[in-house]
Amino acid sequence: MKKKFYVVWNGLTPGIYHTWDDCQAQIKGVKGAVYKSFGSKEEAERAYASPAYEYVKRKKETSPASSQGGEPDSAMPVSPLLGRGRGEASYALAVDAACSGNPGPMEYRGVYLGDGREIFHFGPVHGTNNIGEFLAIVHALALLDKQGLKMTIYSDSRTAISWVRKKCCKTQLERTDQTEQLFQLIERAEAWLKAHRVTNPIVKWETDQWGEIPADFGRK
Repeated sequence: MKKKFYVVWNGLTPGIYHTWDDCQAQIKGVKGAVYKSFGSKEEAERAYASPAYEYVKRKKETSPASSQGGEPDSAMPVSPLLGRGRGEASYALAVDAACSGNPGPMEYRGVYLGDGREIFHFGPVHGTNNIGEFLAIVHALALLDKQGLKMTIYSDSRTAISWVRKKCCKTQLERTDQTEQLFQLIERAEAWLKAHRVTNPIVKWETDQWGEIPADFGRK
């Protein structure tokens, strides 16, 4: 039998596992677990370094494999864990930014999905929403790395996720005296990405299916 490799984006401990038993130990009993099997280690590593939505098809119901102990043949359902109001553990962070104008006063924050606690908050500074989304993801990555935690990070910005993957904030905002502080933050964030291996999964929050991201500032 050809060896498989299992990527767990959202589970007890996200990572790459070499056996189904090891993978199942990470996702069994975890509502909203996100995982998939791959035929080679290289393919699994590429997938783990990428957002889960690029590899995982969404299903409305959990596959029988997860409840009966069988090995999955394909992707499992993607659904974030919304612990607030339902008493469910939600081991993940959601990040978001808000900007009054574009550019304008910008701020961002990170929220723990388990209980809705605000984990960090920055701003306002003069900037754009995309920059705030980018900095929020990197802030979350750096915080989790410093604390040695494995946790999924949700963002509703495809642009920011792309910038993080490319390790470059491709903003068109002009660098001026007013934006100098922000550009120094951008340079620090880019330097951190280039100096560290990103191991915490970054997953696109599907607003159309799940509603507003829990870190939303509620100003729409």
